[in-house]
Amino acid sequence: MQLNLDHFRTLVPINSLDEEQVQTLARHTRVEQHGRGATLFCRGDSDPDTLYLLQGEIELESANGQSDTVSPDSQDARHALAGLKPRRYTGRVTSDHAVVARISGDLLERLLSLIPNSPSGTDNGMEIQDISYEHGAEDSEWMMSMLQSPAFLRLPAANIQSLFERLQEVPVEAGETILEQGQTGDFFYLLKEGTAGVTRKSGANEVRLATLNPPQSFGEEALLSDEPRNASVRMETDGVLMRLSKGDFQDLLREPLVNWVDLQQAGHLVREGAVRVDVRTEQEFQASSLSSALNIPLYLLRLKLPKLDKQRKYILFCDTGTRSAAAGFLLSQHGFNNVSVLKGGLAATSA
Repeated sequence: MQLNLDHFRTLVPINSLDEEQVQTLARHTRVEQHGRGATLFCRGDSDPDTLYLLQGEIELESANGQSDTVSPDSQDARHALAGLKPRRYTGRVTSDHAVVARISGDLLERLLSLIPNSPSGTDNGMEIQDISYEHGAEDSEWMMSMLQSPAFLRLPAANIQSLFERLQEVPVEAGETILEQGQTGDFFYLLKEGTAGVTRKSGANEVRLATLNPPQSFGEEALLSDEPRNASVRMETDGVLMRLSKGDFQDLLREPLVNWVDLQQAGHLVREGAVRVDVRTEQEFQASSLSSALNIPLYLLRLKLPKLDKQRKYILFCDTGTRSAAAGFLLSQHGFNNVSVLKGGLAATSA
């Protein structure tokens, strides 16, 4: 079944992404059909997926046996089903069939944690239009591939922005050798344009192992293991590579200086006068949040920096800690020394 993009754009917080990110995310979304009685998830699950109801009806049953029904025309259907992890509800199909969209929750959070560099337009209450990023919208596909590569799934959320700022674009020609078997690794590469071949020498013979096409990546094994390259990569056509140095690669894999606090420590800070700041979107905040929290969506944080008192203490949070970690790192870079991040986000409040 094909995903309805018009409806997909309205889902929260997908509606805060730019158009190219929405379309790219849609290509990485699975549309599933389930029959009556099917269990989509159970209370206590910590699975990595984010699910949205597209058609049919879902019953959400809580620990005390109370239940609510979600249908596509309800306001709840714009939000993820039982989004907080561990899940607080068991979800079952109560209609003849139901259609759901399944997305990698980690990928969605990482996209949401990309902080705009230079917002344009005016501050309209809490809304900003036409936010621009370091890379153009045409780069979304390889950016998505980068975020999902095994090496960068280890990347701390607060370092995602730095990743894209440090990548270098390198034009290459057909026949050019990018990696040589046996040499020391010096760069990680992602193929943005063109085709490359992977070969390995075995005695006097050279064996072809694979063909690389955009947006595949290569070269991380030698950087992670600090061993010599185990294969050679040569361009078969003219193309463009995105390159990250070994030093930047290793630096970005380190956890940045973010002051994590648990729920008990956060409560103590609040009693001392700390301000709780929810960095999720306005619609997520309106649906549910902590009492007396201030809402400053991550995408507006740079704009709001001059209005924040550097002498105050702040506790940042989101659903999982991903976006708030990026926010905490940004504030620390701008001289805010009394910033803490709630470990586990809102999900920690249900533990």
